[in-house]
Amino acid sequence: MGRRAGRGRMSLKEPLPVAPHPAPDAPAEQPHRATAWAEARAAAVRAGTFARAGRAPLGVPLARALGQVLAEPLVALTDLPPFDTSAMDGWAVAGPGPWTVREGLDVLAGQAPGAPTADGEAVRIATGARVPEGTTAVLRTEHSRTDRTAPGDAVLHALREVVAGQDIRPRGQECRSGDELLPAGTRVTPAVLGLAAAAGYDELPVPPRPRVEILVLGDELLTSGLPHEGLIRDALGPMLGPWLTALGADVLATRRIGDDAEELYVAVAGSAADLVLTTGGTAAGPVDHVHGVLHRAGAPLLVDGVKVRPGHPMLLARLGAGPARPGHVRHLVGLPGNPLAAVSGLLTLAAPLLKALSDDRPLPDDRPPSDDRPLPDDRPLSDERNEPSAAPRMPVRDEVQGHPYDTRLVPVVRRGGRAVPLRYHGPAMLRGIAAADGLAVVPPGGARPGQELDILDLPWPTADGAASVQGACFT
Repeated sequence: MGRRAGRGRMSLKEPLPVAPHPAPDAPAEQPHRATAWAEARAAAVRAGTFARAGRAPLGVPLARALGQVLAEPLVALTDLPPFDTSAMDGWAVAGPGPWTVREGLDVLAGQAPGAPTADGEAVRIATGARVPEGTTAVLRTEHSRTDRTAPGDAVLHALREVVAGQDIRPRGQECRSGDELLPAGTRVTPAVLGLAAAAGYDELPVPPRPRVEILVLGDELLTSGLPHEGLIRDALGPMLGPWLTALGADVLATRRIGDDAEELYVAVAGSAADLVLTTGGTAAGPVDHVHGVLHRAGAPLLVDGVKVRPGHPMLLARLGAGPARPGHVRHLVGLPGNPLAAVSGLLTLAAPLLKALSDDRPLPDDRPPSDDRPLPDDRPLSDERNEPSAAPRMPVRDEVQGHPYDTRLVPVVRRGGRAVPLRYHGPAMLRGIAAADGLAVVPPGGARPGQELDILDLPWPTADGAASVQGACFT
């Protein structure tokens, strides 16, 4: 189903922003040195945050901006209204009445300004039309009476008091050019689109969607047909692109690369993506080339192995600038090749990084100068700017077996306000996650029935109890 990846190894040649700290009650011998799961996710957020610095907003036409967020304040490009306009259908009158009607000079919306009106004169005017110079007020049709004095001559009378400025929307009544209409970070709704158009915008500045390139590694993968003669179907290629799109990324390409270190290096070094995602090759086997390629590229390892099952050989590295964009901060997330292990890496490293990269909040003023430095000792990792959004919590219905010292991610379905663990949760299996609506974060040592656990949501709509009992494969 996907490329198998063995145990990850620690690189001692590159800085690690999150040093592994064994739990006080952990066994004396650990099978691998790696970063704690929560710390790895915080490192991914930190990486995304600093990659976001300096990214220029993208101008998106109004027709495509719905649902996005403003990267900059929406500032009026014109006065609103841009000139004095009539608020009603009626008569533009000058001075006190009664008024002589100027026939054939009706003022309609969209027309150039008409001739000025003199005291004692009136002209017909439509709602939204620019009022002629000299106009004192607009008299509504229903508040007026017209008397014919001779063929072609008419006199207008008011049926109620006329107040100067009535039913005229003065220029700049809503805003003046340069006024801030909405702050950065505002979600673009249909009403925002209307306001932007009225204020003179053809396109809106929005944060650019993170660009991702997927590199599926392995000689043993088939793209069609049934497995045969040691070859297996590629399950990750069809899965990762739509998953990343659901996370808000712009997937540039999904490329398949054999067990060739040079081909992998060229693909990584030449990618224009903000995030390169590889599958498999993160361990130390004879055809596991990811570490070697990163070393050759001079890419610091920010996370090299995570204390999580499945998926502990995952990694995060910072790549150099792309060939066409000097100063562009790029990253690589190396996923294990087993399918559920790859999902674990996706949710642990890729999803938090992409969320931080897309964040519309201002960058913190006290951020470290780069993403390969740890947070100051006096700032907890739970600082909301440096940690993924808190996952919803839910009691687990059944006992869940834990790992002695690693976090476990277990597919679950929600049933009656409880998370029900699913079967088929081995590293190479997708049957459990395909029926799941979340993954429970099981601490080292496991969880007892009724214990509240964090639940990682999946990036698509789910309904409580939507999976059937048979299809859900309960434990």
